[in-house]
Amino acid sequence: MPNLCTKRVYDSPERDDGYRVLVDRLWPRGVKKQDLAHDEWLKTVAPSGSLRRWFGHDPDRFAAFTERYRNELEGNEEVEHLAEIAAERPLTLLYAAKDREHNHAIVLADFIKKCLSQG
Repeated sequence: MPNLCTKRVYDSPERDDGYRVLVDRLWPRGVKKQDLAHDEWLKTVAPSGSLRRWFGHDPDRFAAFTERYRNELEGNEEVEHLAEIAAERPLTLLYAAKDREHNHAIVLADFIKKCLSQG
């Protein structure tokens, strides 16, 4: 299984983070672009604006959000790009949400792992 994890942008970078990709559609509040240790910013793997607004980080909507977001990820070429990276080296998906258990980066990481397991 690939070394793939999620981390808040406000957490300190670590040596074993590997390739660090910001996966939010919007730049995180209070973070200067030159201060965020990241290798790439992929806005197109983030949930659509309408889905993000509907979810509103409400844990009660997380299951439905997960299903809808997975549907958005189907056929997304950037997901394939991330899967290729994860297959070769450690990958850390960076997100700004406060909730570490109910956020899109967790769904994205799981989606990438399933893509890799299907070959």
